[in-house]
Amino acid sequence: MKLPVPLKMATRGYQEAIAALNSLQSNYANIMAIRESGDRKNRMNIWEMQEWSRRIGYNVSEFDKLNVVHITGTKGKGSTAAFVTSILGQYKVPKIGLYTSPHLKSVTERIRINGNPISEDKFAKYFFEVWDRLENTESEVTRFPHMVPGSKPGYFKYLTLLSFHVFMQEGCDCCVYEVGVGGEFDSTNIIERPLACGITQLGIDHTFILGDTIEEIAWNKGGIFKKQTPAFTVKEQPLEGLRMLEKRAEERGTKLEEVSIYRDLRGKKLGISGDFQIINASLAVALSSQALASMYFLPSPVSNAEDAAIPPRFLQGLECTQWEGRCQILVKGSTTWFIDGAHTKESIEAASSWFTQQVSNSQKKKILLFNQQSRDANALLSNLYSKTNPRVQFDEVIFTTNVTWTSGSYSSDLVSMNTSKEQVDNLEVQKSLAEKWITLDGKRSKIHVTSSIEAAHELIKQLGEPVNVFVTGSLHLVGGLFVVFDNM
Repeated sequence: MKLPVPLKMATRGYQEAIAALNSLQSNYANIMAIRESGDRKNRMNIWEMQEWSRRIGYNVSEFDKLNVVHITGTKGKGSTAAFVTSILGQYKVPKIGLYTSPHLKSVTERIRINGNPISEDKFAKYFFEVWDRLENTESEVTRFPHMVPGSKPGYFKYLTLLSFHVFMQEGCDCCVYEVGVGGEFDSTNIIERPLACGITQLGIDHTFILGDTIEEIAWNKGGIFKKQTPAFTVKEQPLEGLRMLEKRAEERGTKLEEVSIYRDLRGKKLGISGDFQIINASLAVALSSQALASMYFLPSPVSNAEDAAIPPRFLQGLECTQWEGRCQILVKGSTTWFIDGAHTKESIEAASSWFTQQVSNSQKKKILLFNQQSRDANALLSNLYSKTNPRVQFDEVIFTTNVTWTSGSYSSDLVSMNTSKEQVDNLEVQKSLAEKWITLDGKRSKIHVTSSIEAAHELIKQLGEPVNVFVTGSLHLVGGLFVVFDNM
């Protein structure tokens, strides 16, 4: 699908910025060609980001002013970033930037200041400032022959570049950056001197880019470590992964510290639900305290010992953290929605356990609404089933695409070109999931396949009785559902 790039239009507002941004997506055919070639990300990715930064007016060393807390991992890095941001806010850090991915409803969610997405007007303003600077500058052809005049970074790289520009122009005092994929070659990894680096729980994901083993994945994640920058990880790591992280820290001239689950957090109510969030909250305490001490808001960091006393303002920050689409419960009429965009083995098992705890004693009809379009969807469904069966029996199971509307269109902020249009149109993944569910659960559930999220929502409405709905498998599914909710 060719999207218009509205450079010649008199009005360049938010929708024009989104159309231009969407034009930077890699299409499905290109992605598959790269996969088949066996090519993986390499150091050129970082050199390109440094060059793009120069082209828009920055030396990457200037980004050290942003006092970055850099976070990667397989499971929970977004939640950890949200916890850190909320804790920092309790200490009246004037302007706190937060860069995360993906977004749910609006691209502006990826770039936040003091917890709030930047406005659409500011997004458009800064977006086209970056766009125009790239249009009007060139790269040295012998070093970057592929960066021809007028070329732009891809979708995620562009947004990362934009985030640096926004936070620099807005004068942010501390910024929390969630890595996109991996770490070593991720476009966020041009930061030279972060205040702290953190790695959440590791698992197998993004194997095409990161490798097939936990050691390879840990090697990539450990690439965010920097010389003399304090590095932290959780104790709940696979041993092979932990050993690799320790090796990477030594290579980079720092020491990796393992963070225990703090005793003060046990039994405390956190702003993000789920028993497993205590692990992310503990890592957030370590990262936040290191950052606050580095900026002289605290005399020294909080100890990593299990029995360390957690300052009251840290506890308040953890309690008031908000992060949509992760273990979130919404009640709309007679329907209770249990929503988590889990899309890895570890995260979907955790989300499924959370849902089971919530509803196993409920007499309401139970519905599963599921999609995952690009990863091994059948394997994720098996992981879900292993954690819900036999305590939860789904009465109805709905497999949908991530298409927003029954008309076949997406919300403009949710346009995706990196999946096969033919597969989506023919409901290939959804039909395969339906067959997989029968092998797992027999024919005890009534199975539905829908071509859009709106159609799935309408199907649930038509049941006309109190129901519990578990929505999971993809943050894109969750975002699309929220858009449908907003238009009810």
